Amino acid sequence: MRRREFITLLGGAAAAWPLAARTQQAGMPVIGFMSARSPEDSVHLLEAFRRGLKEGGFVEGENVAVQFRWARGDYSRLPALAADLAGRQVAVIVAAGGDPSGLAAKSATPIIPIVFGIGGDPVKAGLVSSFSRPGGNVTGVTLLTSLMEPKRLGVLRDLVPGVALIGVLINPDFPPAALQLQQVEEAARAIGQRIVIAKASNDDALEIAFGSLVQEGAGALLVASDPYFDTRRERIVGFAQQRRLPAIYQFREYAVAGGLLSYGVSITEAYRQYGAYTASILKGAKPADLPVLQPTKFELVINLKTARALGVNISDNLLALADEVIE
Repeated sequence: MRRREFITLLGGAAAAWPLAARTQQAGMPVIGFMSARSPEDSVHLLEAFRRGLKEGGFVEGENVAVQFRWARGDYSRLPALAADLAGRQVAVIVAAGGDPSGLAAKSATPIIPIVFGIGGDPVKAGLVSSFSRPGGNVTGVTLLTSLMEPKRLGVLRDLVPGVALIGVLINPDFPPAALQLQQVEEAARAIGQRIVIAKASNDDALEIAFGSLVQEGAGALLVASDPYFDTRRERIVGFAQQRRLPAIYQFREYAVAGGLLSYGVSITEAYRQYGAYTASILKGAKPADLPVLQPTKFELVINLKTARALGVNISDNLLALADEVIE
């Protein structure tokens, strides 16, 4: 497990963009930024997005404007948010926060360029024709988070091999959920690990899911990748701490918040790439000519303080493999 950088491929040809909203400075392009997440848990991600824009020559408030729309974990709001931005004829729509956001943006407009950030396969999701030649008005970055549940289950099992039952928290309303469930069940059978599935797509269901995990006697927890769970990060990590459950998550944010460990891509680097691709499009590149980016950097982050509190022994081997250890 080594640090590696995202593949960066920028280029393209000229294109003309619609007028910005009346409230913006004349001639200043407007980016419509929509996300399934919430602004409170995306502050550092927006910093990374703006950094990518700046690297491409655009600074918010100086030569580009950004209009933000947030679903706050409620995927049913995304189609209306996308339609609103399309109706305002923004120059580019950035659809962040997973597959539901990208799909809503594509459904809203076949013309306005779209930069997505998703966790699964954009070809299978119907967002693009291929990774190398997306076609149409859509391109972006896949973080592959939805395809990594088997790997996370294996890491968690290696860490707590004596746990008889591992709980898996999944959002059934998340488009890749069926594939996540299939893959994690297959992985569990392959290693002889018993698992129990708890499903939640809203706050009431999340409390019920917590209760079912306790009732079933889960001794560890795998939190499947999902933007709704990201918006409830503190709550989920707090539950795992309260019940003394060793838990693994998709992003470093969870480990920083007190989660035991995370394994996945650098989400801040992904958001920087959203900004870089958006800047490239604003300068004339066509989404059809911009290959979908895939991560080549995966991070293992361990919160050693949480491990001590849970009484979990982290081997020297695992510590050596970690990209970051939080004391």
